[in-house]
Amino acid sequence: MKQVVAALIVKDAKVLVCQRTRHQSMPLKWEFPGGKVEPGEDHRDALRRELEEELGILAKIGPLITTIQHTYAGGAGFELHFFLVHDFDRELQNRIFREVRWAEKTELPALDFLEADVPLVRQIAAGKLF
Repeated sequence: MKQVVAALIVKDAKVLVCQRTRHQSMPLKWEFPGGKVEPGEDHRDALRRELEEELGILAKIGPLITTIQHTYAGGAGFELHFFLVHDFDRELQNRIFREVRWAEKTELPALDFLEADVPLVRQIAAGKLF
């Protein structure tokens, strides 16, 4: 199972969401920023690296919110670790996504999220996590 980390970046009661480009796997799906953990890499270090690569920020990684295991129809299995992030050092830069935006918690279920993220999206929208 591949290890993946993602950030729930919260600001003014909104959550940062990112839309994949047409050229990425699972095109145009929405997701939370993050990515794969390299062998021997700590989860928080991996998330810091991914956020710098994708959004140009140096983030202070907060607590682990939840871990989800998901296997896609093609057989790829992932263990996703979601961390809360409230603080980062500079303005966001969209370096790899089609779109990056701040979304109200209640509007998240209307977005076409990656299948693995959907249970978390429902919990966030229901106000169960933060």
